[in-house]
Amino acid sequence: MSDESIPVTPELPDSPVHMQGTDHITIWGSNAEETIAFYRDLLGMPLVLRQPNLDDPSQTHLFFDTGDGRILTFFVSDDRPSARGQRGGVGAVHHLCFSVDPDEYEETMEALEDAGYQYNIFDRGIFHSIYTRDNNGLVIELSADKYEIPNDRRGEILATAQELREDDGAEYAKDEHLRGAIDELGLEVVEHDLPEASAGTGGL
Repeated sequence: MSDESIPVTPELPDSPVHMQGTDHITIWGSNAEETIAFYRDLLGMPLVLRQPNLDDPSQTHLFFDTGDGRILTFFVSDDRPSARGQRGGVGAVHHLCFSVDPDEYEETMEALEDAGYQYNIFDRGIFHSIYTRDNNGLVIELSADKYEIPNDRRGEILATAQELREDDGAEYAKDEHLRGAIDELGLEVVEHDLPEASAGTGGL
């Protein structure tokens, strides 16, 4: 079966088990001080739990609330300095993406700049993205929705946008496909006021 023949649909697959959502993602981090400075003090994620790494008590396990109750955790150790970049390859993390309130999009860019972090912004067709790097060199994407999208309908909206994209023969899902999907599903089209950005093909 080719990749293109696999259907894109919000319907649950015929699989033996089904997940209920993402519980947490764990990253090999550097040290606690610089990790907390980036994720808590800059991005505003509360530090909700700190304990030993139960598989290696010489390390500390930090738990951050990403904003919706989903948790991001880090294994850190005071003897590990922050890094400048990540090593790619199969199984490696390419980037992490977190949601930003569209009304706070420009304030987020200002905060990154004030804290000394470089960033790029792109219009990704169906959302806007700010790309930066954390203290470990990991690419961090901060995305803002172009339109109001109910979380419980997000998969359905994206799958409908995919259908409209394919019907249009477009290379990727664009603004008009997302807007059309929202309208086709009978939802109110509420657009957010986001700044102009390049339709770039890369992050940092």
